[in-house]
Amino acid sequence: MIDPQKIDGVAMTVFIAFFALVTVLGFVAARWKRGDLSQLHEWGLGGRQFGTLISWFLVGGDFYTAYTVIAVPALVYSVGAYGFFAMPYTIIVYPFVFAVMPKLWEVCKRKNHITAADYVQGEFGGKWLPAAIAVTGIVATLPYIALQLVGMQVVIKGLGVDGEIPLMLAFAILAVYTYSSGLRAPAMIAFVKDIMIYIVVIVAVSVIPAKLGGYGALFHAADTFFAAKGGAAGVMLKPSQFTAYATLALGSALAAFMYPHTMTGVLSSGSANTVRKNAIALPAYTLLLGLIALLGYMAIAADVHVKSASDVVMALLSRLFPSWFVGFSAAAIAISALVPAAIMSIGAANLFTRNLYKPLIAPDVTPEKEARNAKLFSLIVKFGALLFIVVLPTQFAIDLQLLGGVWILQIFPAVVFSLYTRRLTSAGLLAGWFIGIVTGTALAISMGLKPVYPLQLGGVTYPVYIGVLALAVNIVVSVIVSAIMPRTRAMTAVAAGR
Repeated sequence: MIDPQKIDGVAMTVFIAFFALVTVLGFVAARWKRGDLSQLHEWGLGGRQFGTLISWFLVGGDFYTAYTVIAVPALVYSVGAYGFFAMPYTIIVYPFVFAVMPKLWEVCKRKNHITAADYVQGEFGGKWLPAAIAVTGIVATLPYIALQLVGMQVVIKGLGVDGEIPLMLAFAILAVYTYSSGLRAPAMIAFVKDIMIYIVVIVAVSVIPAKLGGYGALFHAADTFFAAKGGAAGVMLKPSQFTAYATLALGSALAAFMYPHTMTGVLSSGSANTVRKNAIALPAYTLLLGLIALLGYMAIAADVHVKSASDVVMALLSRLFPSWFVGFSAAAIAISALVPAAIMSIGAANLFTRNLYKPLIAPDVTPEKEARNAKLFSLIVKFGALLFIVVLPTQFAIDLQLLGGVWILQIFPAVVFSLYTRRLTSAGLLAGWFIGIVTGTALAISMGLKPVYPLQLGGVTYPVYIGVLALAVNIVVSVIVSAIMPRTRAMTAVAAGR
């Protein structure tokens, strides 16, 4: 529903102008770095020709999303220091990318692998382990796309527009230019998106503290607020939060580049050296994330009160900045939903086409039909994500995304360990994956879909991220079953051929 009295005309005009700009860029992208978009590697990986600068914006664009900008300050606003767990996990993840991803890129480039499941199939053969990897990636991605819609919905609501119609229109536009331009569209838009977000955050962290008495006043206000609130919230971690904080950071770091969208961003790079350079440069986004998180404390100091913590960023900006900057900020956050949503849908479409449709349904599919099917499935994925928001409660998408993080972590042994050892087998990894999925899901359900489980050891309770517990079980099962059922000679030959 649109209430004209609630809408700020200046803010809405600026928002629409920048949204129109990225829409045009999305369609123009089909002509950028020309390639045959009837081929899946061109449509779904941009022809593997993105250099360091483009890859930096692209990977940053799909890693730091609209929901990140909305949810991280909201979490800090609600629980304080615990909400900063996203900081150490991004610090951990980039050395991992530097060490592991160039090696994976080289194998995938040499063997024309487009997805992580392609790589696993090339290493182990067979259909079922790659299919498990593909299904996990697709299921984990769907609620992730839905959360980008949540972020956009919060922004549109902050501009005075309720209802799903504007959301549907925005994602219809996204669907069309992603279908026509493939990965080139989000790669081009990522330039605009990241520059806009940097401007918003730098202005906010410079202007807001100055208006509120400086950073000392911000932290003092937050400390007073959490002290009055009571409980575990505070500007410093409580000892009882240490293991939860550490394992959340570790598990999130290990899972981050297992998602189809981040994997797609890496595999679209022009060389292994490009991947290494990006791992060195991407920590600049960690600084940005830390500044974004501080918006939660700024909202406390500015005495912002909202019904839902997700509204805190837009409420803070609307209170302290002129209308044109609010419109610019809203556009930046909304565009931060478009870029990752496009890459996520492309990554999921690549998995479906290469690792489910082709091996299980149509082994003789032509490259042209393969690309057409991927384009069609990318539309279906977006439509499915939209249904999450329109039909189901928002909390359902949030809960399923938390489960998705646990699930995607279970493909880590198959994708990463196989780069360094021949001892694990397809049967072992499939058994480990299955037990990890079941264990993680059962523990999460037992905790009411909360991400942390109280593990008791020696009479002491340690809150631990469920994804890490499930991964530990996964690894143990994978090792034991692989020892019992060693690789056949044929599979050893397949792996040695890489």
